[in-house]
Amino acid sequence: MTVETDAVVAGTPAHDEYELVQLLTPEGERVAHPDYEKLVADVTDEDVRALYRDLVLARRIDTEAVALQRQGELGLWASLLGQEAAQVGSARALRAQDHVFPTYREHGVAWCRGVEPGLLLALFRGVDQGSWDPHENNFHLYTIVIGAQTLHATGYAMGVQRDGAVGTGDVDRDTAVVAYFGDGATSQGDVNEAFIWAAVTNAPVVFFCQNNQWAISEPLERQTRIPLYKRAAGFGFPGVRVDGNDVLACLAVTRQALQRARDGEGPTLVEAYTYRMGAHTTTDDPTRYRLAADLEHWKLKDPIERVKAYLTRGGGADSGYFESVEAEAEALAEHLRAYCRGLPDPAPTSIFEHVYVEPTPTLVQQRDELATYLASFDSDPGSDTGGEEADR
Repeated sequence: MTVETDAVVAGTPAHDEYELVQLLTPEGERVAHPDYEKLVADVTDEDVRALYRDLVLARRIDTEAVALQRQGELGLWASLLGQEAAQVGSARALRAQDHVFPTYREHGVAWCRGVEPGLLLALFRGVDQGSWDPHENNFHLYTIVIGAQTLHATGYAMGVQRDGAVGTGDVDRDTAVVAYFGDGATSQGDVNEAFIWAAVTNAPVVFFCQNNQWAISEPLERQTRIPLYKRAAGFGFPGVRVDGNDVLACLAVTRQALQRARDGEGPTLVEAYTYRMGAHTTTDDPTRYRLAADLEHWKLKDPIERVKAYLTRGGGADSGYFESVEAEAEALAEHLRAYCRGLPDPAPTSIFEHVYVEPTPTLVQQRDELATYLASFDSDPGSDTGGEEADR
């Protein structure tokens, strides 16, 4: 069933008549919720400090990558600015055996899953096509094709069922799968097909939609006539809308959805209601299609500032702690700059090594033809241009 009420929870946007699950207001005050408060009852001040650290470091990865792109060190970058709480809160609800299928913007989830952030930069620098091992951290490679990862996740979840890793009661075995996507992806056929497959097979998958209000340059009202989470009812599984700038609420809602999946109760659609503060990518100019007033409105809901306010208000952290996190963020930024600039350019023929596990005769032939072509530029030892041509 969908989560719906006649009473609007504090902090819900005025235009939204549906419940927005919220546990922490933008002012840093806790909000009691009859269904979700108990799901984070075990969260201590130490845990909240850890979540704050994740939020700050995830944002620093993002801002540093944007700066590197502007300096010509990256070809492109897809910013997560404003979506940190949705990513960190949901990621910290995962268990080690759970598997993640991201888009190309889940840098905060990658951080929480232990992926070296420099590897994310390598992809956007264009020196590889994603070089982390998905099995090492159960975090799949980034998916550039919009919405395709929802089908990948559903198929993987069906495999988990066939492995008998659902509904056993073993907390170290029962497995859930989560697919991340944006509001624009909900208009894609792949996503709706994934919803159907997941529903009819009762697959242990959580569809986590970060509704950041903008699908590239198309506003939400051009994509749907109803709240996105309510679409789940039409496919036959629950949907819930959560304050995507509230890390505690995102943690609670995702914990519940993941546990449903692990218990064999099937899929859930989570709509994290947030806002994309930055551009869609570094090639985009959001000033072409959105108002500055909207941006200022959402700045007041900043996910990091509300956690800082909560910790300060309740004495959960002092200025020394916040300063230590900032120092760690600066050290991370320095690491990323050095890592990025130290990435070697790949040999042109290396692209053939990453197509299949075992090379096919056709690929071997193409690789050898390219190698012969490249070597032809160095065939005349007396030429002054040979090396220059090869470099090109």
